[in-house]
Amino acid sequence: MSAPTPLLDFIKRGQVARDVRLLAARGALAPRAHEQLAILVHLLEDTDPQIREAAHDTLGRIPGASLTAYLARADVPSGVREFFADRGVFPAETPALDVDDPLIETAPPVGDDAASEETRSDSGDEGGGEREAITQQIAKMSFTERMVAALKGSREMRAILIRDPNKAVAASVLSSPKVNEAEVESFARMTTVSEEILRMIGSNRAWVKSYGIVVGLTRNPKTPLALSLNLMNRLNDRDLNLLSIDRNVPDPLRVAARRRVVDASSRR
Repeated sequence: MSAPTPLLDFIKRGQVARDVRLLAARGALAPRAHEQLAILVHLLEDTDPQIREAAHDTLGRIPGASLTAYLARADVPSGVREFFADRGVFPAETPALDVDDPLIETAPPVGDDAASEETRSDSGDEGGGEREAITQQIAKMSFTERMVAALKGSREMRAILIRDPNKAVAASVLSSPKVNEAEVESFARMTTVSEEILRMIGSNRAWVKSYGIVVGLTRNPKTPLALSLNLMNRLNDRDLNLLSIDRNVPDPLRVAARRRVVDASSRR
């Protein structure tokens, strides 16, 4: 299973400011466990000595039992195991459960806590004054604050920040340990997100196992054409028929879907 690493990718490209890298090095930006560990290891080679030192310190503060149990998981890259083996840290006999929680977190969540978030989600109130208040709150945030909110904020915050004009902020939503498959499906259907976000969703094998996400990406006119054409092969007859007459998708995709429909009809 491949795991998305949007925040790590932006850090590697040099598209993340120093203050954000420092927060990540200190454990204050805490994405999923696999990505957090990869970021900390990467930041050990940062050009800034303060960031290197902070990353080294944070790695040293990860609880030993949590780290060794994580290293025992089947999906941990061999390079990560080798990195820690060189430092005398080896996998435990019993692996950690397949969870996304960060291995270390040094800052409190932004905005409401998890209990409040669940209460809001269950209420079914997705709009109104509450959404407007959150939008205003985000509008006053600095870039760094939006990055933290993307990772640690509420579901409502993620729904707004996935459309942030700064791609690093939007991508960080996908790195959040809180984001779930239902949210990713809603992102896949949004025509207001960037092509890069849709490409990140479509390139993750775990997410495209969900048929709802596949349909959302295929029907989204913003999805890169090559990705849509590939995912089209996963559609059932009903959705393929709908795609073949959808005037909102690119012409080459609609034509290809129509050709598949005609070919299927001729074989019957």
